[in-house]
This record gives sequence, structure tokens and C-alpha cells, in this order.
Amino acid sequence: MPHHNHQTEPRRQTSHPNGRPGLHQLPAAAADLLLLGDLTGRYAAGSYSRLGSDGRTVVPRGDRQGAAEHGHRITAAIACHVARAGGTVDELIRLLLHPEHEGGRHARGIALRSGETRALDYIRRVWASAEAAVGSTRLLESRHQAHEVLAALRDRIETTPWRGARGRTALRVLRAHLTFAETAGGLLHHASERQTAEEAGISRTTLRAVYETVLKPQGWLRRLRAGHGREGSTWYLDEGSAGRAVPAPPSRFRTTQYPPDPALEEWHIPETAATADIDSTVIGRLMGHDAFAHCGLGSAALMLIGALHARSAQTVGELVGTSSVSRATVYRTLQRLAEYGLVHHHGETWSLAPRALEGIGNGLPEAAGAPRPRSANGWDDVAELHGTVGIAARRQVLHAAERAAYRARLERLAEHRSRAVIIVRDGHAVLVPAPRPDEISSAWHAPGGGVLDPVTGCPAADWRVATDGRLILITPADQRTYNELAAAHAEALSEWNSAA
Repeated sequence: MPHHNHQTEPRRQTSHPNGRPGLHQLPAAAADLLLLGDLTGRYAAGSYSRLGSDGRTVVPRGDRQGAAEHGHRITAAIACHVARAGGTVDELIRLLLHPEHEGGRHARGIALRSGETRALDYIRRVWASAEAAVGSTRLLESRHQAHEVLAALRDRIETTPWRGARGRTALRVLRAHLTFAETAGGLLHHASERQTAEEAGISRTTLRAVYETVLKPQGWLRRLRAGHGREGSTWYLDEGSAGRAVPAPPSRFRTTQYPPDPALEEWHIPETAATADIDSTVIGRLMGHDAFAHCGLGSAALMLIGALHARSAQTVGELVGTSSVSRATVYRTLQRLAEYGLVHHHGETWSLAPRALEGIGNGLPEAAGAPRPRSANGWDDVAELHGTVGIAARRQVLHAAERAAYRARLERLAEHRSRAVIIVRDGHAVLVPAPRPDEISSAWHAPGGGVLDPVTGCPAADWRVATDGRLILITPADQRTYNELAAAHAEALSEWNSAA
């Protein structure tokens, strides 16, 4: 399970069924979860929905499936608490199967329906997963410690070379998620694709591409749960590849920094250095501006500004290493920035203008007597010169329209409505609602609740019409009436709720 970003409370000692004190101690929140269950609904989020077969859409689960998923999440959380406290699987079994512990209701339900052996096997599988999760994660005991982890991750991001246009775009997406994580106070955070695209200043198509080709394969970002309705997706920031083998990107994403064959007497190592040195905070504050859109200054200018803000007075060769931008692109981008008065050239070194970043909270001190270049309003002028003014605003309007259409679609699905037909009669528009798929035309109704065959016009012996207009198939194996079937369903549902 991911990091826990809550303040640890005084530990409470739990009791075993025989009344003796437990062999381990649990935090108060874990003890409450075990004794009282999920009173706050923290583990219910996402239990009653799942990803569809396409991996993108979200479909609702049935109430019975959702309750089972909710119970499994509670069981897994308790197992992680016990494993983190140094307990054993036998202690977990005793805690979950105790009849007065509400948190073990799911495990006891399995024992009641399928037998104690099946329940014990289930608990052991959960325990094995909990041990693996606890062994590969660390417990964040305070918000201050969570911010320390985020600061270490930011340092790692700033020293990682992001080569090529696709790598620089991936940095923008990762920096947007880091901003969301810093607001949430931990590596686990929530964000929608549209929200991330607006923060990074890119399109949703580009966002998905860099997530699938860079961030996900290299272990920087994981989506734990897809968003649904008004809830964004659940994301988890990680520390990157850290020595793991990273699959090579597709050939169309390769640049001249990665020569195809050393035998062709190309350079045998990437042109850029193995480490970088940029200020990602400046990049995070500038990347959503229209001036850095795809047809504007672009991501290469962001990387150079971040590198020069982290360390001023660098040569072109040094910028190639610190910004992970190829030499030709560095020359071309520096000339463009110099035209707008954003960088200054002193001999062989380049530096940011004293007030180039004014207005975003990261301005450099102005030298005495130095001429004042363009201020923060200059970014708008740059966007106007490149014809990118209004891209961010248009993207936000488009996303707002998509959100409205998506929520309207969800409301229609919740109400089981279908598209209506509008006909014009005597000059007036008449709204004709479409029939539901489980309803039949009134022309098919036969006397006595029967159904007429639409082909032959004769009554169909195996079909009946219920009082709500739905079809009922009466098979030779089941000759019960609709009322008998409804009563049997209500009885089975009652038995299930009692067992659960």
C-alpha cells in the first residue's frame, strides 16, 4: 500500500479473543478500524466502481461486488497495520475472526459461506501481500517527514537528464504532479487528466503519450485508480527507475542524442551529461503560460531558464549538460531568448536578465545601474509574437465543456435515459422519449398478460409481460409467476444481507 501521510496517534493495545493482551500494539486509528470498522468511509472510495475492459472508462460494480471490495480493502489495511507493528499471520487470523471485531466482518463472511479453510487461505494471501507492501515502503509519521520525502524527490527530478522533446514534456507533466502532491502533503494525490494538462500547458493527447512512453515505464508515476464523476484519478509519485532496466522508446521518438550504431563513428555516449542541474520550481510556474506552448518558446526554453536560474553564468557547453538540451538547440534557443531581453551574453557565458522572472516570485537581484529589461508582462508579448496568445484559455474552455458533457452523460446513465426523438407536428416540436430496451411495444401485448409474436401475430407461450412492461421468459425448468420470482429474490437478498 502507498505511504500513509497521517500523524501517528498514541498506540492502543488490542486484545485477543481469550481476553489476554495482544502480542503487538497498533496505532489508535488501526485499532478503531479493527474494532469499529470503516466508520468514515475512507476505504469505500472506488470500491463500487472499476475500470472497464478498455482500461479507460469506469463502470459501476454491483452492490454485492462493491461490498466485497470494500471489505477486502479493510482487511488489507488491517493486515498492513499488523505487519508494520511486527505481528504475525496467526495474530492477524485471531484478530479478524474475533466475533466482536467489526473490521473482520469480510473474513468471517467468507468463513460462513465457504468454510474456515477458504477463509484462512484468503487471510494468508492478504498477509503475504501486506508483508511485501510493508517491506517495500516506509511509514511517514508526520507531515514534515512527508515534505522531506517530496523535497528529496524534487532534487532527484532536477538532477535527472530529460533528453529530447519527449523527455522535456515528461518533465512538465511530472512537475505538475509534484505540485499536486505538495498541495496534498504526500506522494499520494488526486488529479484529473484535464487538470494536469492545464497545469503543464500541454494537450491531453500529449499528456497520455508521455505517461505511457516515459513516466510509467521509468517508474516515476503510477495511476492507482481512474477517476469517476467529480473525483480525479488517484496517482502515486515514485522515485524513478533507480537502476531498473528501462525499455527503449519507439524509434520515432529518438533524436540525434542517441546515435543508432557506434560502428558508424558517431559518439558512443549521449551528447548531454549523465546528470542535470535545473530549478524545477521556476519551470513549474512558467510552463502553463502561452509563451511556452508548442508553437512558442517550447520546453527547451524552459529547461535553459531553469538551468540558468539554478546556476548563473554558464557556457554553452555547460548548459548542454545541466539542461539536457542538445548543443544546436541550446544555441538556437539562447538566441531567441536574447532577442526578447531574457538572457544576457557576457563573453562565453550566458545569464538570465536581472528582472527576467519578475512577477512569478523568482526574480534575480538587479545590478546597480543596469538597464531594466522586460518585466513579467514580457511573457505576454512573447506569446503574441509567436501567435500563441489564448491557447491556455481556449484549453480551459474546451475542458470545461468536456466536463459538462461528461457529467451530463453520467446523469443520463444514472437515470437510464436514452436519446429522445423530436418530431414536428402542426408546426410544434413534440418530444417523443425513446423506449427502454427492456420494454416492449403495446402492440405486442396479448390478453391475460401474454405476448404476441411480432412475426406470426400469435401468442408466444414462453413469454409474459410484467406489470412494469418488461418481458419475462417462462422456461420449462421454472414455471413460477412474476410475483413468486420477486418474492424469491427478496428472500435471497435478505439472506445475503444477514450473512454479510
